[in-house]
This record gives sequence, C-alpha cells and structure tokens, in this order.
Amino acid sequence: MSHIDVYGVNHSPWVQAVLLGLHEKGVDHSLKIVPPFQVLLTTGVMMPAASIDGEPWQLESAEILRRVGFDDISPSDMRAIQAAWQGVLHRPDSAFRFWHAFSLHRDSDTPLWRRLRNQFLRSFMTLYFFLLIRAFVFSGKGQDPENFTDQFIVWEEKLEHGEGPFLGGNVPCVLDLMLFGIIQCHCSIPVPPLEVLRHDPRLSRTRSWISAMNARFADYEHLYSGVYFEPHSPAPERAPALERAAYWLGAATMVVSFPVTIPLVLFLAMRVRRT
Repeated sequence: MSHIDVYGVNHSPWVQAVLLGLHEKGVDHSLKIVPPFQVLLTTGVMMPAASIDGEPWQLESAEILRRVGFDDISPSDMRAIQAAWQGVLHRPDSAFRFWHAFSLHRDSDTPLWRRLRNQFLRSFMTLYFFLLIRAFVFSGKGQDPENFTDQFIVWEEKLEHGEGPFLGGNVPCVLDLMLFGIIQCHCSIPVPPLEVLRHDPRLSRTRSWISAMNARFADYEHLYSGVYFEPHSPAPERAPALERAAYWLGAATMVVSFPVTIPLVLFLAMRVRRT
C-alpha cells in the first residue's frame, strides 16, 4: 500500500488507534475531518473510515489496523478495551469546552478555501456528537461506575506480567494502540478517568506504560497525553485563527438552522444504528 485516506477526528479513541498504527508502521496517510460524501450516504458519520490506495471505504479500527499489518484482537481483549472507555460521557458536561476543543483541530487539506469549507461543515459533526452523547446521558444508560480505576486494573495486571514496556512486549501491538487511543480521548477533553490515571497508586505500571508510549510517539502530531504525563510535550498544534473563525461561523449557522440540522442528526443517527 502506498497511501491511506482516513476520515475522523482526533478526539475519537478509535480514530486515534488507527492514526497511531499508521504512524508506527510509517504508512503515508492523510486525515479528512469531514466525511466523504459516499461514506455519509452509506454509513452516516461512523468513524474511523479508511480508503487504502483508493479502495472502497471501510470501517472498524481493528480491521483497518489488521490491513496495515497488526494482529487481530481477541473478543475478550476488545471488551476490556471498550470498558476502559467509561467516563467519556462527561465530555460534553461543559458545552463550551466540548465545542472549543473541536474548534482547535487542524485540517491538513489544501488549498485554504477548502480548509475553511471543511471547518465550517465540521461544526455539524460537533453538533451531532454533542447531541448524541447528551441524549445517551439523559436516557439513563450512561451511568458512572463506582470506581473509574477498576476499568484499568486488567491492563495493570497485563503490564505486571509482560516482558517489555508495552502490552506487546518490546514494541507496541494492537492492544497498545487501542488503549492509547482511549488515553488520548480522555486527555483531549479531560474527563474523570484522567485523574485516576494520573494519581491512583494502583495504576503505577499504567502510568509507566503511558510514559513509554509518549516517548515512542513523541513526534506524533495528535498526541494529547504529553500534556499530563511524562515525558511532557505540548498539545497538538491548533488550527489557525481564520479556520477557527470559519468553524464558529458554521456552529452559529448550525444552531440557527435547528429545523434542518436536528432532523438531519436524527436521520444520520438512525443510519449509524442500522449499520
């Protein structure tokens, strides 16, 4: 393979896992922050989606990572990975912080007019995920666990009995990528699990693992965990002011266009559910 196009935002743990894998393998790739039209029609706004060397777009981070050379992930490990995602429903607790964080995501597309268009349109994706998460919380399905530490204990134990700094030993494996993607998610818009990851004495090996991953991916452009864990590094580069202005103009447009945008959110959510 010579090039992979990826659709998604770097606030998604599953998009992060794919981007980390492509970085690890040194695969040339580009990140699209708005869904290609054919993806939007067939699967709604599901992410990540990837097109390898112009092939049809495919979903599922584990499958995309398998295509670029990583091993499959077992169902039991996948359940443990998904359990480590608990706490992300707190991301939109502050509406401004949620929207502001999405406004900072840079677009690598060219030329400038296309970046401005993408940022304007991407505000709809922010609206979609904000409403979707809030609806899930209000439904009562997103209850917090009694202790956010418990979801990481399985990984603490795996690291204790491992043979290297990573879950894959001396080099990261698909488990490292998936779990580290979730860590980026917790750090990009801080949520309660971040505090236990930073301070709970029962997670000392997990913190050492995060530091090892930070060091290995020091030149990875979507690294959020360096702000909170050693070795420290700056947050990802922000979108320029003009692009952020286009995003906020789009946000205002999406809000005043509720009679159109809300039905579209519902339509896309139903399409994702069917997929």
